[in-house]
Amino acid sequence: MHKRILVAVAAALPFLAFSQGGYWQNHVDYRMDIDMDVDDNQFEGEQWLTFTNNSPDTITEVFYHLYYNAFQPESMMDTRSRNIVDPDGRVRDRISKLDDDEIGYHRIGTLEQDGALVEYDIQQTIMKVKLQRPIVPGDASVFHMTFESQVPIQIRRTGRDNSEDIQFSMSQWYPKMAMYDRDGWHADPYVGREFYGEFGRFVVNITIDKDYVIGGTGELTNPEEVGHGYIEGEVARRNNKITYKFVADNVHDFAWAADKDFRHTIMHMEDGRPIHFFYNPKTANVANWEKLEEMAPAYFSYMGEHFGVYQYPQFSVIQGGDGGMEYPMCTFILGGGEEFEGLLGVFVHEATHNWYYGQIGTNEANYPWMDEGFTTFAEYECIHSLMEETGNPHTRVYAVYGQYQSSSLREPMSTPGDHFNTNRAYAISSYYLGSIFLNQLRGVVGEEAFWRGMHTYFDQWHFKHPHPEDFIRVMERESGMILDWYLNY
Repeated sequence: MHKRILVAVAAALPFLAFSQGGYWQNHVDYRMDIDMDVDDNQFEGEQWLTFTNNSPDTITEVFYHLYYNAFQPESMMDTRSRNIVDPDGRVRDRISKLDDDEIGYHRIGTLEQDGALVEYDIQQTIMKVKLQRPIVPGDASVFHMTFESQVPIQIRRTGRDNSEDIQFSMSQWYPKMAMYDRDGWHADPYVGREFYGEFGRFVVNITIDKDYVIGGTGELTNPEEVGHGYIEGEVARRNNKITYKFVADNVHDFAWAADKDFRHTIMHMEDGRPIHFFYNPKTANVANWEKLEEMAPAYFSYMGEHFGVYQYPQFSVIQGGDGGMEYPMCTFILGGGEEFEGLLGVFVHEATHNWYYGQIGTNEANYPWMDEGFTTFAEYECIHSLMEETGNPHTRVYAVYGQYQSSSLREPMSTPGDHFNTNRAYAISSYYLGSIFLNQLRGVVGEEAFWRGMHTYFDQWHFKHPHPEDFIRVMERESGMILDWYLNY
């Protein structure tokens, strides 16, 4: 979410169990086949999920997120938005007014573990599953699910028919297994904040009417069957539907968007990897998008030099959000607006989340400042360079912090994202104080140690799930200083 707008590694992951001083993480392997009904805004899905237990614990139950169920009257998201003192202007009371054909839902058909039916209980956006057999350390289970879903009117991040006339913005769109780490299950209800998920492999086949152009997470494996800008020339189709086949390794989520009017263009990073752009020329500021296309390769070069080389095989910039939102290998952003600087700012912030969220998978529900704050710091540094600005790039950050510090709104920076009393306190604590956390640490340890530390942090922790202490340990090693006091205070 953008504040300015208010596989070798995959194969190795199952064996991370007891490396790096006892660090472990589990592994997920999704295959999903989706058949879209674009007239009714519904889809049927079939999912095979292989879950590998690399923990030292025997697992007797698992949990799934059913995010679409948040977009129903009286959901936790609806209730919080109607009762918080400063509701998100995009949500307000809109969920409470949705009709039956406008709500979102996931309806589970069958669910099996290793071929045996399992019992489950659904409470709004969380499904608890009682296993037929425990999953012991080092073991794996295959969960097979059939489900039906309805895409809600876009209110927050995901949905259909948004304000810029993009038909489908498909994020948080599938039943997703919750995260299990050293703190246990993170079966957090969806009330509007951030996410936490396990890295793995996604194979996603999306069948849709042939006129729709799709962009999102992963690499398209059948461009010759699809066309639509993925290859040159027209593609002959023998029926009314086509299937987009995507594969993504080392990601913890999968998002996509689809529209008949998408213009699809491609630029390339310095090393030749593609940067895809998907936007609707009828509602986007085409001149600004063309300028963004020209500047995007320089952005990836800057981020690679200062924060770590982008690890994924492609990136997609998609007009599809209600502001801006990040997903692995892609971002949804608004397409209109008169000022190029606004579009650039949203792009830089959301794309940078592919470092601090996408590749470094912190628990952004518990530590939103490690996600939004690190991203905000890098965003201002990057734009300062790309736009050849003078002065201190973080002046605005400190100005907002000063106002916040003198107000009555201050809440602890360590507050979990969904537990702030106001949206403003969440935003300033996460974005601005998180950015200051890095900028002032830079002053403590010195420029050379700081920038070495940022690279080392990325190199050691991409495709993993660091905690605040892990970041501080990196900075201690690079600086030769004891820094636990800095984290504590």
